[in-house]
Amino acid sequence: MLNCGSSSVKYQLVETSRARIARNDDLVLARGTVERIGSGSAVHAYQRGTGPRTTEAKEILEHRGAVADLLRLLTDPERGVVGDPAEIAAVGHRVVHGGERFSASVRIDAEVERSIEQCCELAPLHNPHNLRGLRAARAILGNVPHVAVFDTAFHQTMPPHAYLYGLPYALYTRHAIRRYGFHGTSHRYVAWRSEALLGRPRGETRLVTCHLGAGASVCAIDHGHSIDTSMGFTPLEGLLMGTRAGDLDPSLVFHILHAEDLDEHQLTAMLNKHSGLYGLSGISGDMREILAEEGKGHERAKIAIDAFCYRLRKYIGAYVAALGGLDALIFTGGIGENAPAIRARTLAGLGVLGLELDPGANEAAIGREARISAPTSRAAVLVIPTNEELLIARDTVRLVDGERA
Repeated sequence: MLNCGSSSVKYQLVETSRARIARNDDLVLARGTVERIGSGSAVHAYQRGTGPRTTEAKEILEHRGAVADLLRLLTDPERGVVGDPAEIAAVGHRVVHGGERFSASVRIDAEVERSIEQCCELAPLHNPHNLRGLRAARAILGNVPHVAVFDTAFHQTMPPHAYLYGLPYALYTRHAIRRYGFHGTSHRYVAWRSEALLGRPRGETRLVTCHLGAGASVCAIDHGHSIDTSMGFTPLEGLLMGTRAGDLDPSLVFHILHAEDLDEHQLTAMLNKHSGLYGLSGISGDMREILAEEGKGHERAKIAIDAFCYRLRKYIGAYVAALGGLDALIFTGGIGENAPAIRARTLAGLGVLGLELDPGANEAAIGREARISAPTSRAAVLVIPTNEELLIARDTVRLVDGERA
């Protein structure tokens, strides 16, 4: 699978099949990242299976060069995992925005490609680079099937009362202005994994899933369907994030523009790159660093963490109300999977919902699946490491085999 950004390519080569999916024993043969594309000092990190991670620095000027270089490593006689690129049967692509057209993953043909291109207006920072990766892979690998897996697709089951803004309806009909939501692949994956931990199909449960990382979002999943999510028209809405502001009063935009004498691009950069945990703490957008500084008595670090947990707690409460109850609360993403302190501080204010944490289980749950709720908790609290890449690979196999993803 390929996940292409403006100056990066993340990839995995996965051996899977419908039989492997049923057994949940898909095999990651290799993975890697190519960063700083477009410079003379691009860095290619590569790992074969569970072996050591190696890095190479070189000149890689565009995405086609990055795809060629990753294929070179995948077929290398000593470090590679396949003998020839022809052994790669299909390519799954992460595509950020599918608009209202795509509610599921699809095989890419000329019409689908045109639709992805039309969505560039909705995701100008992401979709153009996703398309560059697609075109690069197609140019090098020839006619193998290509599949698009959309971040927004899972949330297309939201009802109008959840996705419409309180704006003139004509803005929706003319410009598709509505809430789309993101991180859909992650929310969908952990909802699927909840079946194993709960012993119940996701079609029978009400879940609140919290994807907490540099970007963060919450999703309300009612019997397998997303009915609300915290990100909106862009990934800026919702929770306090690493460097993104999250929810704010829209009038602030105009006030800050005039008060700070900023232009549109400067304000966009401030809201997306200099706000959130970084803006409040003045330290970093990395929760690990902020927690460490809080432990040293840094007051603004404490304020940033309190604000993060408070926003998250409010969304969880709101989504339990939207669902009319709760069967499980799920934490995932880099923070959700690895920060017991954040989980505990968030849950500390949710006793009113009957959610009780097992402190020992919570502390032990670092980067692994676990139930961390107390036996007396009214709903389960789970930690489930996300695996968006695996879901992309599985959707690709299903679609190539003629199934619906």
